[in-house]
Amino acid sequence: MSADIPGLHPLEPHGPGIASRLNWLRAGVLGANDGIVSVAAIVVGVAGATPMLAPILTAGAAGLVGGAISMALGEYVSVSSQRDSQHALIAKETRELAEMPEEELAELTALYRGKGLSEETAERVALELTAHDALAAHLEAELGIRQEDVASPWQAAAASALAFTIGAILPMLAILLPPPEIRVPVTFVAVIVALGATGATSAWIGGSPKLRATLRVVIGGALALAATYLIGTLLGASGLV
Repeated sequence: MSADIPGLHPLEPHGPGIASRLNWLRAGVLGANDGIVSVAAIVVGVAGATPMLAPILTAGAAGLVGGAISMALGEYVSVSSQRDSQHALIAKETRELAEMPEEELAELTALYRGKGLSEETAERVALELTAHDALAAHLEAELGIRQEDVASPWQAAAASALAFTIGAILPMLAILLPPPEIRVPVTFVAVIVALGATGATSAWIGGSPKLRATLRVVIGGALALAATYLIGTLLGASGLV
């Protein structure tokens, strides 16, 4: 609907809920990235200690399930706390608008004056926005909240778990499908390529330089894999496992 408004750039995102959608997309990319790195580090570490498939599969499956549950739980708690705070602020603002509409109008006018508008313009803007949707006007101007951007904890938890699982499947397949002698190199290559893709996607979402963001993710993931593989190899050589 916002695309029909004159003056808006057609290639730029506009309209209600866009911030929420971008945050969800960014969270999904980061969740997939976590799944790739954490499960890859586990299976590569175990593969460094033993060439047997059963321990690698067991460790990878445990890492996938445990990581997905942990991501979901963390996201649920975080979004629940944020949602409770936002609902409390919305309820407070609703009550104030019902009990003291004139004071709230004066407050909204003052906020727009503080943004550089003249007294007359600020008052006119406040009056028109109040007539259109008083609660939305006050929430956005005073608190930076849009009601349509308040996230659902259950949806956030499910999306986080799903993104982690999708990311974790790649290193699982990369370590399990190839012959034993090339399992680790294939996994390294697959993980580096996948991390490059998630790094570039994350940079694209945030509007930051792609090369720098991609290198950060790729180098960090490569170091994690190298460290766990070295530890696994040392443990395997020591006879402790």
